[in-house]
Amino acid sequence: MPVLFEEVRLNGMKLRNRFVRSATWEGLAGEDGSSTPRLDGMMADLAKNRVGLIVSGYAYVSQEGQSSPRQLAVHDNRFLPGLAGMAGAVHSEGGRIALQLVHGGAFSNSGLTGVETVGPSAEGAAGKSANRAMTREEIARIVSAFAGAAARAKHAGFDAVQIHAAHGFLISQFLAPAFNRREDKYGGTLSNRARFLHETVGSVRAAVGAAYPVLVKLNSEDFLDGGMTADEALRVAEMLAEASVDAIELSGGTVASPQQLLPPRPGLLARPEKEVFYRNAARAFKEGIRIPLMLVGGIRSFEVAERLVRDGVADYVCLSRPLVREPGLVRRWAEGDHRKSSCISCNGCFGPASDGRGIFCVAENP
Repeated sequence: MPVLFEEVRLNGMKLRNRFVRSATWEGLAGEDGSSTPRLDGMMADLAKNRVGLIVSGYAYVSQEGQSSPRQLAVHDNRFLPGLAGMAGAVHSEGGRIALQLVHGGAFSNSGLTGVETVGPSAEGAAGKSANRAMTREEIARIVSAFAGAAARAKHAGFDAVQIHAAHGFLISQFLAPAFNRREDKYGGTLSNRARFLHETVGSVRAAVGAAYPVLVKLNSEDFLDGGMTADEALRVAEMLAEASVDAIELSGGTVASPQQLLPPRPGLLARPEKEVFYRNAARAFKEGIRIPLMLVGGIRSFEVAERLVRDGVADYVCLSRPLVREPGLVRRWAEGDHRKSSCISCNGCFGPASDGRGIFCVAENP
C-alpha cells in the first residue's frame, strides 16, 4: 500500500491518510464572516473525497485583522453555530478539520473592518498605506484573541487549530525585519522577533490543553529583502518544537514578495523535477527538527508525493490549488488512477472569489 494512504495519528487525532488540504481564501463566508452552506459544502466535499485533514480558510481572530472580503471569522461567540455546522459537515463524511487562525496585521483591510490598520511597526507593509505600530497592550490583546479563537474552534468541534505564521500576515510580519523595526522586546534579534509567535503558541496551548493538536504554518523563507531567511526559519522551527507544537506546515513567500515567489506561484509545472517548491528547505527541516512536517507548494504528481514521504522529506503532503481544480483528486489517486493533477497554477481560481462568487477553477479542461 502507498505510504500516502497509511492511517496516521497526530496528538491523538486519527487521520485516514497523509493528505492535507492546505488553507486558501475561499471568499464564501458571509459578509460578517459567518460560515455559509456553500462553505460547509465545500469542506464536506473534500472529506467525502478522502482528504485526510482539511485546514479551513484563514479565520480572523480580531475584528481589525480581516484582510479579505467574505473571509471566515472566529473573533466572537456569535460565530460558534456556523463554525459548529462546518465541523459537523466534515465529520458527517468521516473527515477531520482544523481551523486556521490569522490576523492580517499591516495587510488587513480597514475598508472592510472600519478599524485602523496596525502592524509591528508604522508603515511596515511594502506597497500599502501607512499603518500604526501596535502598542504592547495591543500585542497582549491579540495574543489573547488567538487563544480565544482556538477555544471557540475546539468548542465548535474542530479537531485541531493551525496558527498562520506565514505569507506576510501579522505573525510573519513580526518575524521579518522588513516589517518589524521595533526596538523593544518584540524587535531586533530573532528571538525577540519570534516572541509574539512564541507567546501566541503558549496562549493557544493553554486554551485548548495538551491533548489537542496545535499546528503552525511557517515560511521556509520570505523571498523578500529584509524578510525572514531560510536559516532563521529553521531556528524558529526549533523554537516551535520546544513549545509543544504538534506539526509545522512549511510554505514560503509573502503577499509582498515578487510575483514568481508568491505563496501561490503562477506557472505550469510540466515536469516532475519542476514540482515541490520548498524541497531543499524541507530536507534541512527533517535533518534537525523532531516534529512532523507538512509540506505544501507545487506538488502535482502522485509519484512525487509518494516519494516525498518515502524519502523522509515530509510526513504529510499538502494540496491547495489542485483540490480547487479537482476536489476528488485524493479519491482518484486512492482508487488507482495516478494521473497527475490537471491544475496549471494559473491562479485564475482567485478571480471568482474576488468578485463575490467564491473560489473555483476557471481553466478549461485539458
